[in-house]
Amino acid sequence: MNALSMRLLILFAFLLLPAAAQAQLSDSDRRAISTVEREADRHIALLERMVNQNSGTLNLAGVRAVADILRPEFEAVGMEVRWVDMAGTGRAGHLIATQVNRTRGASRHILLIGHLDTVFEPSSPFQLFTRQGDRATGPGIGDDKGGIAVIVAALRALHASGQLRRMDVTVVLTGDEERPGSPIAIARRDLIAAGREADYALEFENLARENGRDFGTVARRSSTSWTLTTRGRTGHSSGIFGEDQGYGAIYEMARILDGFRRELPEPNLTYNVGVIGGGTPAQIDAQGLSVTASGKTNIIAESAIARGDIRTLSVEQDQRIRARMQAIVNQHLPHTSGELAFAEDGYPPMAPTEGNRRLLARLNEVNRLLGYPEMPEYDPARRGAADSAFVAADVDTLAGLGAAGGGAHAEGEWVDLTSLPRQAIRAAILMSRLARR
Repeated sequence: MNALSMRLLILFAFLLLPAAAQAQLSDSDRRAISTVEREADRHIALLERMVNQNSGTLNLAGVRAVADILRPEFEAVGMEVRWVDMAGTGRAGHLIATQVNRTRGASRHILLIGHLDTVFEPSSPFQLFTRQGDRATGPGIGDDKGGIAVIVAALRALHASGQLRRMDVTVVLTGDEERPGSPIAIARRDLIAAGREADYALEFENLARENGRDFGTVARRSSTSWTLTTRGRTGHSSGIFGEDQGYGAIYEMARILDGFRRELPEPNLTYNVGVIGGGTPAQIDAQGLSVTASGKTNIIAESAIARGDIRTLSVEQDQRIRARMQAIVNQHLPHTSGELAFAEDGYPPMAPTEGNRRLLARLNEVNRLLGYPEMPEYDPARRGAADSAFVAADVDTLAGLGAAGGGAHAEGEWVDLTSLPRQAIRAAILMSRLARR
């Protein structure tokens, strides 16, 4: 489908709206919709520019370059833009744009969340935007540069229709969503502060779509890594299981991990072991990615190391599962020990609150108004962690409002280009309703 066909499709879909629905659209709504339709090519071109600029999380200059592409986009609609440097956390920084209604209290404050970085560093062979009809591929094209293009398109539509100047809007685009800087308290300080100032938060990661149906995201699970280290008395293997030598580090590791497997299962919980090694000795690198070990069949293992993650749906579940994991670790086999440590840079859960569900209900009101199908809740076990989790404890949050596509974090990542204007229209009309007091 070419660009003209896409514009005609959007216009045709609008004209097919039921008369009752069209009657509920204000003149400002109509101008916003027509702006999105008219600028469809523009936003695809913006998406292409962003994708062709590598912004792997550790490519600090590349992340800043994407921010430089976007700064004039926000300034063009009258927003104040600032760059928050994050050199102290080992990352590039965050781009924050604000639109303030000078009539205090006249508008509810809306926070828009996205991220500038991708998982594809400059060393990746997957670097460029390519297009075949309505499908485009490229590094980070959906996660999350497609979402940023939706944000820009929605804000331009609200600006053109005269609504944006009457709204309170903050956009936070983090530069390290894929690999957060440390300490996390500083890396997410500005986002958390923005969430505490907002009445609503909208996150623009990939739209959840299955079998042609769009879903709303009211919950995401946490993502926290853990490291388990076990130790035993080394010595000749003939003494294994004996009173003097005990069971060794590897048997203790196996006991603990099997205990996790048998005792932890419950809904909305997963716990994965990603890397493991044991011997005399075993060591792990500073990044926690590579375990090296050596040993002989006739020597009892001195140490073992495993790393994995847990994903939970609520703070309560997260705390309870951590306590159960520690209790399993503490049941040591004779002459062994174990230490379980949880990383401090994990993503908290975004629980499925009633406030989040009310936001989805508001979005479905917009869907009915636009003649779009209703969006049911998406299974949080099928979604990854995201920055929206850092604000969800303080503000009603709706996630997954970006572009539709697939293959995130893999070569061949793609988006459906027809989803960009559709999502921008949804977002613009939703924001116009949420802003009203």
